[in-house]
Amino acid sequence: MTAIEPNVVPFASPAAADGAPFVTTPVAYDAILLASFGGPEGQEDVIPFLRNVTRGRGIPDERLEEVAHHYRHFGGVSPINGQNRVLKEALENALAERGIDLPVYWGNRNWGPYLEDVIPEAAANGHTTLLAFATSAYSSFSSCRQYREDFARVLTETGLGESVTIDKIRPFYDHPGFVEAFEAGVRESVQGYLDQGIAPGDIQVLFSTHSIPTADAERSGARDIDWGAEGGAYAAQHLAVAAWTMDQVRAALPGAADVPWELVYQSRSGPASQPWLEPDVCDVIGELPARGRKAVIVVPVGFMSDHMEVLWDLDTEAAEAAEEAGLAFTRTPTPGVRPAFVDGIVDLIEERLQGRPNEERAHVTTLPGGFDVCRPGCCENVRAGFKPAAAGVAP
Repeated sequence: MTAIEPNVVPFASPAAADGAPFVTTPVAYDAILLASFGGPEGQEDVIPFLRNVTRGRGIPDERLEEVAHHYRHFGGVSPINGQNRVLKEALENALAERGIDLPVYWGNRNWGPYLEDVIPEAAANGHTTLLAFATSAYSSFSSCRQYREDFARVLTETGLGESVTIDKIRPFYDHPGFVEAFEAGVRESVQGYLDQGIAPGDIQVLFSTHSIPTADAERSGARDIDWGAEGGAYAAQHLAVAAWTMDQVRAALPGAADVPWELVYQSRSGPASQPWLEPDVCDVIGELPARGRKAVIVVPVGFMSDHMEVLWDLDTEAAEAAEEAGLAFTRTPTPGVRPAFVDGIVDLIEERLQGRPNEERAHVTTLPGGFDVCRPGCCENVRAGFKPAAAGVAP
């Protein structure tokens, strides 16, 4: 790897500022920043929240209302804020059990509590060396770089850029604590259908994740790595996790050797003229009877918790598609606050507190990457270009 000039990572701790991909120097972080997407918590919040999500794109309220019905169906309340409150408490307890005395601050990109308020609060409390955990596991603009850009924007706008540093935990898509829920869910679901007398070849496993624009997918992850898949690092990481999951299930259940699987996408929100990753989960479900399938298992492999994209797009729309197709339907659990996942987050925090070498870190796939410091030019937003971003080498 080419030499990196010193101090090329803005807003970074001294250990991460030289741009090396892995930080092997222990860092005395004084707080954890739990960074998330945010969601409305009442009917009156829905349109203002959607304005925040689509800021800068000039989308009129009439079009936003077309998306708002997902939230209005659930009383205008997204479950994500409630889930993050529970996660914050679980993480605080797990840190205390390991003897790690670090406060956890929680801030959102699109709804309160906002990062704009939480980061200054941390600084006012004397916590200026922050380690961020973003509630998205994979490499892409929306799941990684956009958070890093928000960190940089807040530090700049608040004038805290000279006194506060924010490093970010590596993409954790293949950490054992994250993938445990998917493996357990698929194994239990397959066994359940086998017990009902459904033949393995009649069961279809669909690993589902959020679709993103094809141009963004192609630019996801480090540019100097051949990810071996159309859709760049984003698609390759999901495919690797899905393949590992099925290998584990087949090893545990000899009868599952012939259960087919594929990666599908959901929650597309862009114009029809813009290419997005396909195929769509509901479209594939509609095709399954012609393939001879009798049951479908949908695995929300791209999601950390049961937020709106899971409750609406999978538990509502995908379930309805399966019913229309005459298929038995199961949706497996997300990691949520399962003990293995919460312990996994603490393990990811300890990696950076200890400066743990990359070869000693827990992972289940053989993909490269998982960098502590994002590489130059990774996860570009084609429409907006590069903006200043923390926790990564400037492009």
